[in-house]
Order: sequence, then structure tokens, then C-alpha cells
Amino acid sequence: MPDTLPALPPVTIGIVAGEASGDALAANLIRAVRERAPNTRFVGIAGPKMQAAGCDAWYPLETLSVRGLVEVLHRIPELVRIRGALASRLLDERVPVFIGVDAPDFNLGLERKLKRRGVRTIHYVSPSVWAWRRDRLRGIAKSVDRMLALFPFEPAIYEASGIPVTFVGHPLAQTAATHATRREMRRQWKLGADTPVFALLPGSRAGELDMHGELVLQTAAAIHATKPDARFLVPLATRPTRDRFEGAMYRLGVEKLPITLLYGHAGDAMKLADVAVVCSGTATLEAALARCPHVIFYRMSKTTAQIVRRRILVPWVGLPNILAQRFVVPEFLQEDATPENLARAALNLYDDSVTRNRMEALFAGFAASLKADTGGLAAEAVGSELRAAGVRC
Repeated sequence: MPDTLPALPPVTIGIVAGEASGDALAANLIRAVRERAPNTRFVGIAGPKMQAAGCDAWYPLETLSVRGLVEVLHRIPELVRIRGALASRLLDERVPVFIGVDAPDFNLGLERKLKRRGVRTIHYVSPSVWAWRRDRLRGIAKSVDRMLALFPFEPAIYEASGIPVTFVGHPLAQTAATHATRREMRRQWKLGADTPVFALLPGSRAGELDMHGELVLQTAAAIHATKPDARFLVPLATRPTRDRFEGAMYRLGVEKLPITLLYGHAGDAMKLADVAVVCSGTATLEAALARCPHVIFYRMSKTTAQIVRRRILVPWVGLPNILAQRFVVPEFLQEDATPENLARAALNLYDDSVTRNRMEALFAGFAASLKADTGGLAAEAVGSELRAAGVRC
């Protein structure tokens, strides 16, 4: 797709994202498409960043903020109704292209329904077929006209299954930290270079806050008991998650800890921090691209954990370890995710400058491998699918 397109008749594209990381990716794509074709309209399930980029939100992002396999069961009837209503409305709008951003359990079914009715479908962010549920590739082929992959090892998996795929890199890599970033960020935020700073990321979903809020607060208390001069930064994506976290602070009586709550700014928090304690997910990649040494944790229901353990294909859950294909970042899952374990691992990492420097050097390599014109490549893929749908662009 060229950098500048002639004005087009209004084209409506459907798009759905289900969590904060998807909101950021989708917003990047929307801006890139609208720079090339300003009359393009986006509609669907959208978060605040997508809406700011010009997407009409038929449903809010939180509609799909569900975690776990067992935990989602009670919401299945509601989600099925929403998916059916969304499909009908998108077909009524005669959208030529639909983009599902992550949220595969919701989006792949919607994509399949729309594809059967002649809508060109794009799925943005490969499901973790390299980690578990490899059998999904057959269903993905029936649902998706094009996969947009973030990681360089993913295209070969889809090409082997005959699924068109485009590697787009990750937009976070374009703003990845350098060796000087922490020093510069400390100066901007008026934080002393020698002040121990720990970032705590309990997760972006309400369910993750319920599971992890008290855990990270107890971890902070344990770190603070050893390092009384430590400061803590906690980025929270939404007002509801901030309210949940503040509630946990008052329940535990730790509101006097030197904790700064941030509305968003997760990337800044990790660029400032010496060490981070990070809930498994996209935030671990963000930590790596911020060159922030970190430890990874996650808790889920026992039933969900048992199901995942039986089906997982790799020994790691953290994205930095998956990219490295070895254990680089410590992982504490389920019963191992205790305040004592997390605090000790974080303190060990803080005190071990050699290990931290090695981590940071490896993370710099990740940034180089993921750096691409993500928005432009994604916009080109959208343009290709619009042309396949008969839209002149």
C-alpha cells in the first residue's frame, strides 16, 4: 500500500480487541490505515486507545476481559450472544474486512462466521500454537484469510499449514530502551540514580488484579523490609483495576508503603525500574524491550492450571524465555508464586549486577529482531485484503 492514497469513498472495517495490549496494537493499526485512507471507518469492540485513534466502540474493551479456561464458563452464554449480535451488525454494515486483535477464543469464531459470508478476515497476533493447542491451526485456516504475526519464528508455522501470514514485528520495539534510557528517565522523573526502584505489574484484567493484587503488595512489603529506601511503581490500565488495587492496599494495611500508582505508563515504569515483578503476558515482552531485568509470575485456578499443564508444549510461559528458547527470566507459577519467592528473586536480581547486565544485553537483541514498521506493514496487509474484497485502494 503506498504512503499516500487518494481519498476513498467511506469504507467501514470491523475490529475487535479484548485487552489493553490488543487496544494498543489495534490503535497503532487504525492510525496507520487512516493516515493512508482518511475516510476509513472502524467499528467494533474497542478500548480507549482505539477510540482515540478513531474507532467507534459498539462494546467496550472490558466486554472480553476474561481470564482462564474454567473462569470463563459462566460468561459463555453472554459472550455467544454478543458475538452473534456483533456478527449480524457487521454484516448489516457490509464490512469488506474484519480484523480480530488477539482474543482468539472470541475472535476466531466470529471470523469464521464472517468469512463464510464473504468478509475477508485478518487475525492480528498469532495464538500461542507454538506453546499449546497446535491442533487449532486447522480451525484457524477456516477462519482467517491472513495472520499478522508479531514474532519472527511464527510465519513458518502458518506457511507450513497453508495460512497466509505477514510478519509485522512489534510496535514496542520501535521505542525500545537503550543503555542510556534508565538514566535519562530517572532524571525526567526526578528519581535519584541510586534509589532502588521496583516496578510491580499485577496484570491488566480485573480477574488478574483479584488474583495478584495482594500478592504483589505482600512482595513489595517483603522487599521494603530488606531495602527501606526502595520505591515501587505500579502501572494500572483502567480506573476499575486501580480501584481494585487500592482496595487491596487498604485491606492489607500497606497504604503507607512508598508506592506510586500510575494510570498506564507501564513502559515508563519499567524503563525507570532496576527490577520488575511482572505478571506473565505481554507485559513481560514490554519489560524486555524496556531493558528491565525482571521476574515472572502467574496464578490461575487449580483446574485451569491442571488443564494447561497437560497440554503445554514448551517448558516456559514468559515471552522473553520463549524468544530465547531457554530460561533467562525466573518464572514462579501457581503455588511457587509466593511473596517470599518473588521478593527474594527480585532482591537477588537487584544485587547481582552481572546477571542484570547480561539480561539487558539479551533484551537489546530482542528489540532488534522485533523492530519493523509494524503499523505500515499491518496497513499494507489491510489494503491487500480490501483489494481482495473488491475495494479500490
